[in-house]
Amino acid sequence: MNITRENIDALNAVVTVAIEKKDYNKKVEKILLDYRKKANIPGFRKGQVPMGMVKKQYGKAVLVDEVNKILQENLNKYLAAEKLDLLGNPLPRKQDDLNWDGEDFSFQFELGLAPSFDVNLKNKEAITQYNIVADEKTINDQIENIRKQYGKISATTEITEETEITGVFKNEEKAIESTTTFSLDKIKGKTNTGKFLKAKIGDILILKTENLFNQEHDLISALKVSNEDVQGSDIEVTFEITETNNRALAEMDQEFFDKLFGKDIVKSESELKARLKEDAGKQFAQQADQRLLNDVTEHLVENTKFDLPQTFLEKWMQNSGENPLTEEQAKEEYAKSEKALRYQLIEGKLLKENDIQVQFEDLKAHTTETVRAQMAQFGQTNPSDEELEGIVARVLSNQDEARKLGEQLVSKKLLTFYKDNINLKVKELNYEEFIKEVYN
Repeated sequence: MNITRENIDALNAVVTVAIEKKDYNKKVEKILLDYRKKANIPGFRKGQVPMGMVKKQYGKAVLVDEVNKILQENLNKYLAAEKLDLLGNPLPRKQDDLNWDGEDFSFQFELGLAPSFDVNLKNKEAITQYNIVADEKTINDQIENIRKQYGKISATTEITEETEITGVFKNEEKAIESTTTFSLDKIKGKTNTGKFLKAKIGDILILKTENLFNQEHDLISALKVSNEDVQGSDIEVTFEITETNNRALAEMDQEFFDKLFGKDIVKSESELKARLKEDAGKQFAQQADQRLLNDVTEHLVENTKFDLPQTFLEKWMQNSGENPLTEEQAKEEYAKSEKALRYQLIEGKLLKENDIQVQFEDLKAHTTETVRAQMAQFGQTNPSDEELEGIVARVLSNQDEARKLGEQLVSKKLLTFYKDNINLKVKELNYEEFIKEVYN
């Protein structure tokens, strides 16, 4: 057997695997001999079937199967030995002239090679690292929202600025059909507000999505669409009012505090504010970190220049799935995934060059922290070590869950690395200002 490689350019190569009769003949003969011993063919005693008949009936199928096994095994060994950094998998070249009646065979595979590049972490223009503070207004607004959530609801037929409105947004062309509830104070502008104030249950309003809500994230939540679907677009939607309610604020008493945090954990308004500020700080830090990770990712992809074997990758995407794609579909799929592929290569290089690894103990600790936080959300603030270890073991025994948690931990480690190595500027602002700056 002989395996050779021809480098077409820095990103593409062709591997040729030449298989001779001596590479497969002994194995094929042994398999056919076993077939002869076991064959039941009318007119012949078991084990006495002529070998010529066995070869005629089974020879080619056995040959093809054995050659393919040898081909895959030795190709994989070759690629591992050569330590080639591949994109996708080797693509077999179509061979219309392959003659299985011959003795020697030659197969060719196209390879897509990963590019060589450097990552420059010394960005001249600093990337913003947001520090979201839970100011007095944010905490007071949160308390009011919680009091509304736990307050008593009473149905009403008259819509006022304090009314909670439930209904269905629809737009057939955009496949929008979303049932949602919101308070009228979230609606933007006198014109839009006026339409609701004049309406009643059963009415269908025709609205434009642009400038419909004070905050764009409220629009995204109400329509249940992505940020990209609404950003910079003005969609006409209908809204059918199905329910209107007034909600009295819950009293700030011990019963209210106990419902939120458990019996006697919080005993006063000042303790409530301190607790909410602490919790908000953790949530805000997570959102700020996610934003920083997104911005750094975008920066690295935009500023790390390298070529990809596009033609090879489009062909690979066309043929690698369960259902083959058309050439046009493969081009579209490549366009969608190119940015993610570029960052995957950048990320891999940073992890390798900076020895950023995820050990099992790291993964276990991260999983424990995640499980503990999830249990706390449901009021289980002090689980036993035995209980926690049992849950962590079950979570990590699930391969999909373990993979997701591993990816989270890699992102966490990379974020720490970015904070230490990339030029950042800290900007402090409250949550409302953060939402306006980042999402509007």
